[in-house]
Amino acid sequence: MKILLIGATGMIGSRVAAEALHRGHQVTAATRSGRTAAALPLSPDLTSVALDVTEPAQVAETAAGHDAVVSAVSPPRDGSDPTAPLLTMYRSLAEGLRTAGVPRLVVVGGAGSLKTASGADRVDTDDFPAVYKAESLAQREVLRLLRAEVTDLDWTYISPADEIAPGDRTARFQLGGDELLFDANGRSFISAEDYAVALADELEKDQAIRRRITVAY
Repeated sequence: MKILLIGATGMIGSRVAAEALHRGHQVTAATRSGRTAAALPLSPDLTSVALDVTEPAQVAETAAGHDAVVSAVSPPRDGSDPTAPLLTMYRSLAEGLRTAGVPRLVVVGGAGSLKTASGADRVDTDDFPAVYKAESLAQREVLRLLRAEVTDLDWTYISPADEIAPGDRTARFQLGGDELLFDANGRSFISAEDYAVALADELEKDQAIRRRITVAY
């Protein structure tokens, strides 16, 4: 499979790249600069390109010939409201994929839109960390945009657990839908490595078309 990975140098994106390469896929790592970060593995199957994802024509040109696109971009973290810029980016991305004829899109999403036991979204609960709230609200709007406006692409939005951090690759985890998942000790956690395994599984199996899934231990 030939995969265009946007945001390949971040904590999750770099691990998605490593997992895809480990499985024998070809990965085109797209960043604004086009430079390959040290976090990415050296591989003949890895190509780096420069891409401004807010330009639909650039998206279409870069995505052409790929089997799937993975978006692992993060909202702006300059203190401004990230919602409008992130939605603009995803509308541009969707337009570019339509032009390129590449229908498969997998989005690295947020956990804040997952439902808690009370029925409230995690981001709306009193103990949600304030430092992540603006970004999480923006990611929730991306999910809403996909559901409302991107009904012609085969997208999947993958939410991590409430906590995600670098860790071990075990390939043992549980999958869910719109509700937060917890382990036997009541913790909602997934390593970035196992998140990447779940994402690569979905890319290969196409089992969650036009819906959100979540992954946790």
